[in-house]
Amino acid sequence: MVQEIASSSQPALPPDWEVPTPPSDLIFDDGEPLESNRHRIAMNVLIRSAQQALSSRLDSFVGGNMFVYYSRQQAMNRDFRGPDFFAVLGVEPDRERKAWVIWEESGRYPDVIIELLSPSTAAIDRGAKKDLYEQTFRTPDYFVFDPFDPTSLAGWRLDLAQGYQPLTPNDQGWLWCETLGLWLGTWEGAIDREPSNGSCTWLRFYTPQGELVLLPEEAAQQQAEQAQQQAEQAQQQAEQERQRAERLAAKLRELGVDPSV
Repeated sequence: MVQEIASSSQPALPPDWEVPTPPSDLIFDDGEPLESNRHRIAMNVLIRSAQQALSSRLDSFVGGNMFVYYSRQQAMNRDFRGPDFFAVLGVEPDRERKAWVIWEESGRYPDVIIELLSPSTAAIDRGAKKDLYEQTFRTPDYFVFDPFDPTSLAGWRLDLAQGYQPLTPNDQGWLWCETLGLWLGTWEGAIDREPSNGSCTWLRFYTPQGELVLLPEEAAQQQAEQAQQQAEQAQQQAEQERQRAERLAAKLRELGVDPSV
């Protein structure tokens, strides 16, 4: 049902792309760096954890800081649009892409978009970009979050008749992403040595049951810790068996029985 909602809300390929030869001189990098190191890490955390959560889906693509080309006029005007995070369902997952080019993706727009706010982008992300994602992309789920403001998480779900409707957080302050079937919520800690002096708040995905979607290195660490715990438990059990055998042998000797026989 989720996939049907996402697909039906996507617009058809724009009419101005019905031309013999679409532009071939697309730009894939405008040379502008991300706002901060924390923004870069926050984007990678979302991408990598979403890839983990969608690993069983062979028809999903997750990207970030990639241009989305959606019309001939946009490309001619060099009107770059590159969401910090986006996910698309029902597409080829492993085809090489330098950008998300709508006319090369059978008219498929992103199903989920997350923008990481900063002082220089917040107004655009909440204004012009939100309008674009609502009215042109028809993206079902849109979220914004400032990595330096733990209280900034906001999200909208697309109503085909009324446009974007604000999402209501649960008791933990998380927002439900219906398309992905995951929660979006905050998590405290340090990632990739950021920050260097303790912990900060990151935007993370959670399962419907409320479990954190782990990054690959977090999953590996968890497995290593579980293996260590199992080894320690096995060692403790072996020690208990040894002590039990020694007590039994001592009891037998008290009864005049040689335990070695």
